[in-house]
This record gives sequence, C-alpha cells and structure tokens, in this order.
Amino acid sequence: AYSLLVMSPRKLIAARDPYGFKPLCIGKRDDTWVVASETCALDTVGAEFIRDVEPGEIIVINEEGLASDRRYCNLAEKSGRCIFEYIYFARPDSVIDGVSVFNSRIMAGKILAQTHPVEADLVVGVPESGNDAAMGYALESGIPYGRAFVKNNYVGRTFIKPKQSMREQSVKIKLNVLKDAVKGKRIIMIDDSIVRGTTSGNIVQMLKNAGATEVHVRISSPPFKYPCYFGTDIPNRDQLIANHHTVEEIGEMMGADSLGYLDLERMGEMVEGLKYCQACFNGDYPLAPPTRDIRGDMEF
Repeated sequence: AYSLLVMSPRKLIAARDPYGFKPLCIGKRDDTWVVASETCALDTVGAEFIRDVEPGEIIVINEEGLASDRRYCNLAEKSGRCIFEYIYFARPDSVIDGVSVFNSRIMAGKILAQTHPVEADLVVGVPESGNDAAMGYALESGIPYGRAFVKNNYVGRTFIKPKQSMREQSVKIKLNVLKDAVKGKRIIMIDDSIVRGTTSGNIVQMLKNAGATEVHVRISSPPFKYPCYFGTDIPNRDQLIANHHTVEEIGEMMGADSLGYLDLERMGEMVEGLKYCQACFNGDYPLAPPTRDIRGDMEF
C-alpha cells in the first residue's frame, strides 16, 4: 500500500498503488499544482480540487504542466480502497474517490438505527469519528443527539499504542465524561470500531461511573476479525477480540447493556457502491497477505 510524492527542484511525481489502498488527490491554486492525501488539505491552502489520482496512476508535474501515466491502472483484480478511511482514518471534511467521509459516517449511523434500535434518552459519539455516526443514529431514530465527552486533543490514537497499560492510560487522559449530561440517562454510545475491546470497555465504565443508568454500544463498522497488512499495524488475529468471542460475549465483557455492529452486507451503502477492501472484516484480502513478520520473524 502506498501513496507517494517525490519532489526535486524541477519536477514533482505522485503515485498511487494499483489497488488504491490509500487516497491521493490533485488540486490547483492559480498556476500552482498541489498533491495531498485528502481534500481537506487542499481547502487549508486555498486550492481547488481537480480530481483523485487513480489507483495505479503516476502523475508527473513540471514546468510544462501535468502529465499522467496510466500504464499500471486496472492491473489489480480487486479494489484495495480502505473502507477504514471512511469509518475512522480520514477527516470528515474530506471527499475520497468522490464519496464524502462525513456523509459515509452519517449513513453508517442511520443503518445502525435501522438494524439495532433501542429505547434510550440520548445518543452520544466517542470523539471524533464516532460523532458523525451518532448524529446519523439520532436523525434516524428521533432520539436526541448530545455530547458526553470532552476530548484532550493532545493525545494520539489509542488503539495503536503497543502496550495494554499504555492504551488504558491514554483513554483516561484522552476523554473525560460530562457527568451532568449523562447522569440518570439511558445512553446509546456510538464508536467507530472495537479492536481489542479494552478501550471501549473503559469508556462504558466511565459513563456508568458518571451516573448513566444504561449504556447501549453501537459500532459503525462490522466486527474486526482479521489483521490488516496494508496500513493498520495489527500483527495477528490473537489481538482481535471479535476473533475469539461472540457479539454477546463482547458486550458482557465491556459491561454494555447491549451491543450492535454495522451489518457487513449493508456497509456498501456507506460509500455509495464504491468498490473497497473489507478484508479486516471478512478475510477476503485483495492480494495474498504475508506469512511472517519480517521485523521480528514472527509466524502469523
């Protein structure tokens, strides 16, 4: 998986791998070309979005303008576009391959409300990627949308921390519960995914400690069962809680009153029929995964 940008004083080369795992787009401001991973970066510098770099395409920009080399396009048998960009990684104000990340997350929340309804007083999202899905759930269900967490923006992503103790401590530093918002209420908590399960369990407990009478967890992605070898550093299936436990067991382990995931069959509605990689959910990799981790020579 790669999106590359190579620059010299006279030339800029941009390339996206033939599977299109990661996003890459082209913009222009006056007579200046801009290449970035997400369209929100173009907005920041005042550039106009021109188009996405196609999977397998090589772009060359020099004093003569922009040239495209499509020799490596359409070589991949399956699309590798990462569905997790829409679920979690990308900023909501980005548009990737013609699909709004914000609209994708709103749709995920609406689907969850249709497939996993529950009586409650308030719908809240786990910041930041859970907020938009929570809005979608509230719009579809009619249950008020509210804010339950204050986020410390100086803490990085917790699920990629290498040690369990580090992940738990990061969650406590990263989020604080607004007690007056949740006390005495039945809460629907929307999060983007459950990887190892410990982070979500800690957040459920934080809500209950703050006085929530019920916490119903809804996840805007299917159960994460298989490792990703194309950008998410999760080396083996042993670390994935959905690989060893049923949905009911995971809910009990988290201390949730109920748990519901986005249905795999309906995930395509999030991205308006765009082809994507969902191997982390069903094990159908777009190309053969590695058999060992060369960093530590560990068999998978």
